[in-house]
Amino acid sequence: MSDLLAPGMLVRHPSQPDWGLGQVQSVIGARVTVNFEEVGKIVLDSRVVTLEWVIGPTG
Repeated sequence: MSDLLAPGMLVRHPSQPDWGLGQVQSVIGARVTVNFEEVGKIVLDSRVVTLEWVIGPTG
């Protein structure tokens, strides 16, 4: 999954909808840092969590 993510992409956490919309900040191996609207920056393991892509105005 992390191979498909890139900084700037908009995502949602499938089991944490209350976190709001997130923007990918960095991808290093399986570690993905996302800045979510409601909880701030979170580092996720893409081997454990499959983030949902959100199509933005430029995507």
